[in-house]
Amino acid sequence: MAANENALNENTLMQPGGGDGAGEREDLTRRQNVNVGEVERWASAIGGGALALYGLTRGNFAGVALAIVGAGLLHRGTTGHCYAYDAMGVNTAGNESDNPNVSVKGGRGVKVEKSVTINREPAEIYNFWRNFENLPRFMNHLESVTVTGEGRSHWVAKAPGGGTVEWDAEVYNEKPNEMIAWRSLEGSQVDNAGSVHFTPAPSGGTEVRVVLKYDPPAGFLGALVARITGESPAQQIEQDLTRFKQLMETGGSATTSAATPPTGRAAKAQ
Repeated sequence: MAANENALNENTLMQPGGGDGAGEREDLTRRQNVNVGEVERWASAIGGGALALYGLTRGNFAGVALAIVGAGLLHRGTTGHCYAYDAMGVNTAGNESDNPNVSVKGGRGVKVEKSVTINREPAEIYNFWRNFENLPRFMNHLESVTVTGEGRSHWVAKAPGGGTVEWDAEVYNEKPNEMIAWRSLEGSQVDNAGSVHFTPAPSGGTEVRVVLKYDPPAGFLGALVARITGESPAQQIEQDLTRFKQLMETGGSATTSAATPPTGRAAKAQ
């Protein structure tokens, strides 16, 4: 009897419009497409609606252009999805506002997620990464990482314009050979939090997935400038993972390979 009831429930969820399954799937899809923070959504919706209304009252070509821009902002605000953010690989949405384990609160900061598959076992890759002082070997933006105590470390990174930024971080969650999660401590020059996951790949090797959320000193404008100049964390992490793969698979020095094209001003200079 219980088996029949379970089968009936599964069939109901699979039927178009049957039960709540379809609605739940649609709701999940909408949540997954959201990449704009709550504050930005309100600003986009209000500003976009006002701009579209103003453009329509102009009655000329410039007004039509303003109305189109306003409609785009209105859509951005109501749906929470930004195609420009998709192209840039950033995400300012978040639900961590009540979570004490994050340094960047929900609705703030930029989220980046990148992954690479490496032909090595998870334990080997985890052990190398867990020694944080190894990270500058393939992360070119890092000058140094110094372990200062149990689960704590001091980081020095290169900043745009030739300067440096520093912060202290702690590991607050960890599963040996599977995951490391960290967050910056109070007083850091750059608030950030993230995790790295080591998952056996179906075709062999290990998928290394990095999830980072950070709050640029100049906010979203700082992130945009970094993107244009080729110094954004999304680009850095992608290139870092390429070098990490090379380092782990060959055991040699990690260098920027031809598979990692130059970006920003470096690309324009060529």
